[in-house]
Amino acid sequence: MGSFFYIFFLISLALTSLTNGDAHLIQKTCKTTKYYDFCVSTLKSDPTSVDSDTKGLVVILVGVATANATATSTFLSSESLNATKDTALKEVLKECSHKYAYASDALRASAQDLASEFFDYANMHVMAAADYPNACHNMFRRHPKLIYPKEVARREDVLKHLCDVILDIIDYLGVN
Repeated sequence: MGSFFYIFFLISLALTSLTNGDAHLIQKTCKTTKYYDFCVSTLKSDPTSVDSDTKGLVVILVGVATANATATSTFLSSESLNATKDTALKEVLKECSHKYAYASDALRASAQDLASEFFDYANMHVMAAADYPNACHNMFRRHPKLIYPKEVARREDVLKHLCDVILDIIDYLGVN
């Protein structure tokens, strides 16, 4: 019975050190970004981050950003269908939906670039993805009677934060 507890203790110790080591990599990687807490919480919410290296961590973040952009595009598309009375709002929401779809496409391209270690191209695609929400926001500004929806503003902030974190980590990868 004593050897069972000893083996269990050794396995527990090994797992704890692996977990702490991986948590350390997440913390070390996120320290290179503007949004440390956001970076850490996003990565820790994905169970695959435990087994990832730095490049894997940024790929996880690209996946989260892609999901955000895709979900926002879908949200805007459904909102434009519901805005049947206001044609200007309907058109702006539809265009915004396209902008977020383009952001999603750019993020997918950045994931391919990261896989090939083309960090400059990945950087370029993430910068483009971060800029598409600006085009959406600007369309609302051109129509003074339209109010920029709070939910879209919230989603825009999340996408921009994700892109900023991704860009910071890509810069870190390119240097190391």
